[in-house]
Amino acid sequence: MCMKSLIICRMGFCDDVNAAAETIAAEENITIISHIDADGIAAEAILSQAIARAEIPVQSVFVRQLEPLTMNQVPADKSYKIFVDLGAGQQNLLEAHGFSENDILIVDHHVSQPCTRHYRQVNCLPYGHVKMSAAGVAYLIAKAMDTANTDLAKTAIIGNVGDMMARETCGLVGLVRDIIVEDGVKHRNVEVRRRDLNCYGTATRPVHLSLAYNDDPFIWGISNNPEGAKQFLRRLGIRQQAPDGRWLVWEEITVEDRRTIISALAEQLIAHGEPVERLLAETYHFPDEPVRTPLRNAQEYATVLNACGRWARPQVGGAILRGDRASAYREAEHMLKNHRAIIRDLLGYIIDKGVTELECVQYIHVGAKYPDTIVGIGAGMALSKLNSAKPILIMCTVPEDPNLTKISMRTTERVVSRGIDLQQAVSNASAEYGGGGGGHKIAAGAYIPKCAEQEFVIRVNKILKEQSGAAGPDHR
Repeated sequence: MCMKSLIICRMGFCDDVNAAAETIAAEENITIISHIDADGIAAEAILSQAIARAEIPVQSVFVRQLEPLTMNQVPADKSYKIFVDLGAGQQNLLEAHGFSENDILIVDHHVSQPCTRHYRQVNCLPYGHVKMSAAGVAYLIAKAMDTANTDLAKTAIIGNVGDMMARETCGLVGLVRDIIVEDGVKHRNVEVRRRDLNCYGTATRPVHLSLAYNDDPFIWGISNNPEGAKQFLRRLGIRQQAPDGRWLVWEEITVEDRRTIISALAEQLIAHGEPVERLLAETYHFPDEPVRTPLRNAQEYATVLNACGRWARPQVGGAILRGDRASAYREAEHMLKNHRAIIRDLLGYIIDKGVTELECVQYIHVGAKYPDTIVGIGAGMALSKLNSAKPILIMCTVPEDPNLTKISMRTTERVVSRGIDLQQAVSNASAEYGGGGGGHKIAAGAYIPKCAEQEFVIRVNKILKEQSGAAGPDHR
């Protein structure tokens, strides 16, 4: 790793990274077991390419959760196992399945579970690097294996953005920003816009729809109001369509028009007494990708990967990251279209049916109506249309086991700043009922026995109340 990496990567994390790189290089056959979300898919693509470039045979397996039901997907062979974007919180499960300290490496960014065995682990979290995803950790290992792997920085950025590492801070920070983003810029396949509109869909959506579908920050008369957004742009004199009638996307309008829009949005926020801090963000674009495609920026690229993973085709996302712009990309486009349609339907269902509100949480059970792989996404989107001051909890049926219930929880940065930690809440509550869970402060999930659903919700509500009380009155 470069000297800059060594300076920033202090207190042992850099040692862990280098030790992992050396361990991988010494193995003769490797199996990667990775998560199915954008971060897991990106991390797998980084490590598998770095390992293959080192001429070490490597195969990959994706699992949606590391639990007793999915352990049979881990090959029972003598290959060295690398668990990516999972494993830190399931070390007792690995021990129960007979893995020794010499059998596996864990590459993760989640809270570690206490375990009697000391598995080799590269985890940024214990070293205070809370804004780094598994793809970021994987990239540092790949770079330690060979500095020629800096072309994979782009993939690491996609994984980090997809895992919401840039959301709270309106841009990537820490090691990810100082090392990984800079490597991508130097490699010339990443372009950074330091003060861009904090908005989704800038490469693919008409400008008025990008504005209307954005609620962070919420802008009166524009957010959730496509016609209002269109009228807003018309009043500003912004050309919204090309001569052939095609709607222009944010990337296609002039820099001057972008500044005009941003200034007017800021005035709108100020007029309603709202802060303007979240109006702008640092964004990450990929000049080597086709224009007007979701591969053009990190946010939309990550959505493509998530769609592949949520619909049980993470390998397709991996193929796209490796450069397949033919069959894999066409398949991903189809999945993305279906993914968005189902999520829109789920969002409508949540709003129409309504949630049950307790003092500190709101919840809903969708049964088997929607796949358990997407309910968390729907929960996050529904928050802006519900009481965003309370975390939302969604329950659904697990197809493989009718005796289990999948739990997904989401909240906002504002609520997290008040002392709420969903990871802690679902982990502690699920453990009390024989289940298991994990995630992050802002987004977490768990599996619990179906018979414990109501008790679980009540317990989570109590834990959230305790967290709010511990934060003190100034943070409520």
